[in-house]
Amino acid sequence: MAIRTFKLPDPGEGLVEAEIVEWKVAPGDTVKVNDMVLEVETAKSLVELPIPWAGTVKDLLVEVGDTVDVGTPIITIDDGQGGDEEPAAPTADAAAPDKAEQQEAILVGYGAKAGATARRARKQADGRMPLGSVPDAAPARASAPTETEQVAEHEPIAEEMAPAPRTESRAHAVPAPAVAPVAREGRPRAKPPVRKLAKDLGVDLWSVQGSGADGIITRDDVQAYAAGTAQPVAEPAALGVDGSAAASPAAYGMGLGSGEREVRTPIKGVRKMTAQAMVGSAFTAPHVTEWVTVDVTKTMELVDRLKASREFREVKVTPLLVLAKAMVLAIRRNPGVNATWDEAAQEIVQKNYVNLGIAAATPRGLIVPNIKDAHAMSMLQLAQAIGELTATAREGRTQPAEMSGGTITITNVGVFGVDSGTPIINPGESAIVAFGAIRKMPWVVSDANGTDEIAIRHVTQLAMSFDHRLIDGELGSRFLADLAAIMEDPGQALVWG
Repeated sequence: MAIRTFKLPDPGEGLVEAEIVEWKVAPGDTVKVNDMVLEVETAKSLVELPIPWAGTVKDLLVEVGDTVDVGTPIITIDDGQGGDEEPAAPTADAAAPDKAEQQEAILVGYGAKAGATARRARKQADGRMPLGSVPDAAPARASAPTETEQVAEHEPIAEEMAPAPRTESRAHAVPAPAVAPVAREGRPRAKPPVRKLAKDLGVDLWSVQGSGADGIITRDDVQAYAAGTAQPVAEPAALGVDGSAAASPAAYGMGLGSGEREVRTPIKGVRKMTAQAMVGSAFTAPHVTEWVTVDVTKTMELVDRLKASREFREVKVTPLLVLAKAMVLAIRRNPGVNATWDEAAQEIVQKNYVNLGIAAATPRGLIVPNIKDAHAMSMLQLAQAIGELTATAREGRTQPAEMSGGTITITNVGVFGVDSGTPIINPGESAIVAFGAIRKMPWVVSDANGTDEIAIRHVTQLAMSFDHRLIDGELGSRFLADLAAIMEDPGQALVWG
């Protein structure tokens, strides 16, 4: 027999390690080429890893929770063909005798995607479509980040950001026992054979409380849960857009009076990458923040009309959608805010395209995926892109390519009932807009005769942080004023569009 050793491939993006999240196979299982055998977490995303050979799983060389370097052997496969052991495994940066095997060694979500639709032709020599030009067709999209939103009733809903339940696909799911859940810190920990047993029994390990050392889930724990006699584990709470808990800290295995005086959580993965990026941004770009309070009653009326229209029946329409469109129009009038500072070249690089980022908080930390070429999209296309962004982020499947190349960002703190804030600029960009809660408030309005009166209106705050090296006070103020003007009267877009 020939024993093939598969090593952790290089995911690119400058990443050199990954954490083992879940084995989908156990020793003795039979696998086919391209079967997903492992889920890993890099500093930027969760990805599934396919096996490039067919055969029988011999050994799992690393355990769940381990952080391993690129090139580390992680699994051995008996291909059943006979011959000597082959220690070398195809990796993304190593030559392989079989070209197909070499391609399959790339982590899912990285590199070229088979069957991906080619991007439409650009009209400028620099490879970018001029801002405001109309594409020949709607841009092809793979998937995009999380929508933090506000409903037309103007009540913030944190559950929109709650992660989707983490369950295995199975024909017969085991119902959770009807007992009070307890909280657990971090991911469920279990050895590969126990995970295989849980999969066979249709048990979601995220719902099982481990009784082993350091909270490891044992075979008995799984069997007890399947029999309905175990205590389930509480799901993690939704997080705010700044990465803080939006619910009780017990969701992280801690809480006042819980017994432990302190709980320590390792800083790694997305949270570590985000922390480094935010520190770099805060201490590199001189931040300036401006605020404006806006009567968005007409925006709320537009949202209601779009919800009732036939064209928007299949998508979710929120005030965030109107703000996204307003951002593109305001950038068209003030292109200097859609730029970046190139320290090495000592140049200001103005982007004639808009990759609109939407800050999304997930249990893994803050991520900022972006909608590519948002400037070329209609209102309906933007709504569809935001919907895809939301679904992808909830599943934890946002890929590095979807988080790179952003030009400007929206962070929607209003979904948590927050009025405003001073957001930190996303690295590589020069401006970010915080969208506050929409509230009914008394507001001074003027009638047709110019007489002032007080009326109940829908009011919100917009806050904009910008890099003062390339965006001065005049440009920043003009952009924010234009943004407010569209949100106050969306009909203004017809004049500027």
